[in-house]
Amino acid sequence: MAFRYRAFISYSHQDKSWTDWLHKALETYAIPKRLVGQTTAAGVIPSRLAPIFRDRDELASATDLGRKVNEALVQSANLIVICSPRSASSAWVNEEVLAFKRMGHAERIFCLIVDGEPNASDLPGRDAEECFAPALRFRLDVDGKPTCEHTEPIAADARTGKDGKTNAKLKLIAGMLDLDFDALKRRELKRRNRHLAALATLALVVMTVTTALAIAALIARHTAVIASHAAERRQKQAEDLVGFMLGDLNDKLQQVSRLDIMEAVDNQAMNYFQSLPTIDVTDAALAQRAKALEKIGSVRLGQGQLPAAMASFQAASKLAATLAEAAPENTVRQLAYARILAFIGETHWYQGQLDMAQRSFESAQKILQPAELKTTNKLPLQFELEMIDNNIGHVLEARGRLDDASVPYRSALTLSKQLVAANPDKTEWVVELGGAHNNLGKLALQHGDLATAVAEYIADDAIESRLAERTPKDNLQRESMLKVRAILGRTLALTGDNENGMRHLQQAVEIAASLVQIDPHNSGFLDDLGRYAAQLARLKRLNGDQASAQTLIAQSLSILLGLTKQDPTDATLRRELAEAQTEQAAQSLATGKGSAAYVQVQAALGILDPLLDTHPDDRAIVLATMTAKLLLANTSTDVHAAQQLRADVLMAAQTPKSGRGDPRLLALQIQALLAQGQKSEVQPVIQQLWSSGYRDAELLAILHREHIAYPVNVTFQKQLLAASTATDR
Repeated sequence: MAFRYRAFISYSHQDKSWTDWLHKALETYAIPKRLVGQTTAAGVIPSRLAPIFRDRDELASATDLGRKVNEALVQSANLIVICSPRSASSAWVNEEVLAFKRMGHAERIFCLIVDGEPNASDLPGRDAEECFAPALRFRLDVDGKPTCEHTEPIAADARTGKDGKTNAKLKLIAGMLDLDFDALKRRELKRRNRHLAALATLALVVMTVTTALAIAALIARHTAVIASHAAERRQKQAEDLVGFMLGDLNDKLQQVSRLDIMEAVDNQAMNYFQSLPTIDVTDAALAQRAKALEKIGSVRLGQGQLPAAMASFQAASKLAATLAEAAPENTVRQLAYARILAFIGETHWYQGQLDMAQRSFESAQKILQPAELKTTNKLPLQFELEMIDNNIGHVLEARGRLDDASVPYRSALTLSKQLVAANPDKTEWVVELGGAHNNLGKLALQHGDLATAVAEYIADDAIESRLAERTPKDNLQRESMLKVRAILGRTLALTGDNENGMRHLQQAVEIAASLVQIDPHNSGFLDDLGRYAAQLARLKRLNGDQASAQTLIAQSLSILLGLTKQDPTDATLRRELAEAQTEQAAQSLATGKGSAAYVQVQAALGILDPLLDTHPDDRAIVLATMTAKLLLANTSTDVHAAQQLRADVLMAAQTPKSGRGDPRLLALQIQALLAQGQKSEVQPVIQQLWSSGYRDAELLAILHREHIAYPVNVTFQKQLLAASTATDR
C-alpha cells in the first residue's frame, strides 16, 4: 500500500514545542545518499521523510475532525507518539493510538519520550509520572479492545541523560525505515565529520591567511617608510580576519560543538597578538588587541578552560595597563583596565583561589574610585564599582566573613539605587538592584534577622516580577523571578507562614517546569525545577500532604541524578542531589520505612562529607550535612553511633566564623540537644530562636512532641508586617 504520509505525530498541546522540533527535524532530514533506493521491510528508502502529518495543524479547517483524523491515520506509514505525563492523560492521544493499532499497524508505532517515566503507573504513588498512554501499554484482543496484557512500545528517549535529542531522532528514523540504528548513526557521523572537516579547513585557511598578512604587514613596516601605509592596511586586514575568527567563525564552531577547532582558532589569534610589537604601535591598535584578548578569555572562561582564560586575560591586562598608565586622566582606559582585572578576579574565584580573587577585585576597585571623581559621566564607572562590590561581598561570604561581606553588599545596594534612579529603564542596572537586595536578605537570614530577610526578598521579588512583565519573552528573566520567588517562599515558611511559603514555592516550580518545556535541554532550568521541587516536597510533607511530597521528590531526584551524571564535578548540583536524597529519606521515615531511610540518607552523606571537607565555610553545605546527620542518627540502630552523629551536629553549630545566630543552625542544634536528653542546655537556644521569630513546621512538631511551650512571638509578627510592607527600599 502506498502511503500519503511517512508518519502521523500524535501529541498533547502542552508538548507543542517538542512536536515543532520533531516535525521540522524529520521533514528536513536528508537520508544519507548511500542508503537511498535500498529496500527494507519498510519499503524503498526515500531521500526525504516528508510529508509528516500533524493532526492539529493539518486539520485546522476541518469540519469533520474524527473522519479526517482516521483518514490521515489510514494514509500514514507510521505513528509517532510524543510521550509525556500530558499525552499519557490525553484522551485524544489514546484514541489515536487505539485507532492505529486496530488498523493492524501496532508494530509501526514509535514513541519519543520527552518527560515522565515509562510504566510509572505500575509503581505505588507514581501515577502522575506515567508517560505512556494506556493504549501504548496494553495489547488489544481480537475485537480491538484493550486487555490487561502488558506490551513494551518501541521508544526513543530524548530526556537529559538518556538518548538525547540527536540520538532519539536517529532512533525514530531508523525504526521508520527499518534500518540498523548503529549503521545509520555511523553514516550520520561520517556526513557530519565531512561537514566539520570543511569548516575546519575554512578555519585553517583563515588562520593561514591571517598569519601571512601579519608577516607581510611586519615586513612591510620594517622594509621602507614608504610602505608604512600599506603595512598598516595589511595589519588592519589581518586584525579584521582575527575579528572574524573570534566572532562569526567561533559562533559557527560552537553551534556544531567543535570546541577543539575553536581552541585552535583562539590559540592562533593569541599567538598572533602576542607576536605583535607593543612599541611603535598606535594606542587605538593596542586597545583593539586588548579587547580581542579579553574576548578570547571570555570564550575560554565560558568553556571552563580556566588556565587558558587566565592567560588571555593577563595578556590583555598588560596592554590595558600600558594604556591606562600612559593616560591616567582617560577614564575610558581606566574602565577597560579595571574590567579586565575583574575578569581575572572572576577566574581566580572559579579556581577556588579566594585570596587572589579578592586582590584582583580590590585592584580594579582602586583604579575606578579615583577615575569616578575625574569624570562627568559617572554612571558607567558606578556600574562597574557596584559589580566589583558584589563580587568582593561574595568572596568574603564564601570565606565565612559575613560581617565583612555586609560592607561591600551595602555599598552595592547604594550604588545600584543611584543607577536605577538615574535610569530606571536600564535593565542591567535594575537587575543589580534586585541582586543587592537579595544579598542583604541572605546576610540578614544568617544573622537571625528574619524580618529584614523577608523584606529584602520581597523587594527583590517585586523587581524581578516587574522586569519579567516588561520582557515576557525573556526566559532568563523569568528564571531570575522564579529563583527569588522560591527563596521568599522558603523564608516565609521559616516564619511559620506555610500557606504563602508553599504558594510561592509552587509558583517557582510551575515557572521552572514551563521553562523546561520551552528548552528541555537547558541544564539551568532543569536544575531550578529539581532544586525547588525538593524544597516544596519538604513543606508538603511537613504539612501533611505525603502524596504530593512523594511525587515532587521523585521528580527532583530524576532531574538531579541526570544533571550530576552530566557534570559530576559541580559541587552545587551534588549538594542539591544530597538534599533531595535526605528529603526522600525523611519521607521514608515518616511512612515507617526506617531501613530505606537509613540507606537513602547514607547515600546523601556520601556526597556531603567530601563536599564539606573542601568547602567548610559554605553555609548551604554545612546545613545540609547537619540535617542529614540528624536524620541518620534517628534511623540508626547503633546508639553509640547516633550519639556521635548528634555530637558532630552540635560541634558544627559552633564552628562558623560568623552568623552563628542563623535560626536554621539553632533549630538543628535544638534537635540534637533534645535527642541527647539535654533539656536544660536547650532552653537558652530555644529562647534565642523564639526571639528571632522562627516557626519552621519541623521544629514546632519536635517541641510539641517534647511538651515544650513555644507561643507565637507577637512582637516579631508586628516587625515582620512592618518590614514587609515598607515602601522606602
